[in-house]
Amino acid sequence: MTGLGYTLPAVVAVVVVVALELAVLRTGLFAKAAYWISFAIVVAFQVIVDGWLTKLSAPIVIYNEQHSSGVRFPWDIPVEDFLFGWAMVTAVLLMWEKQRPKDQDQQWP
Repeated sequence: MTGLGYTLPAVVAVVVVVALELAVLRTGLFAKAAYWISFAIVVAFQVIVDGWLTKLSAPIVIYNEQHSSGVRFPWDIPVEDFLFGWAMVTAVLLMWEKQRPKDQDQQWP
């Protein structure tokens, strides 16, 4: 089946991270402007690096198109890379937020 090898796990990763935040962690991260600003910075660098690695004219990383959606944007980046990237970065930030001291005046050890 086309798309299941890479696309399905990418979508599942996003759903799992969102469910983890909404049902278990409840950090409120998605409501914070700092999260979205930091993620925009991550995406900007991801586009530069991933675009260079996956450009179809001279790819360094080659994907089997039978296992992805085939949608590439921008600069030939498979959209699944953005889904995996979002899930990975967001999961780390959620864990960071969850372990942060609740009292804002309290310092990290």
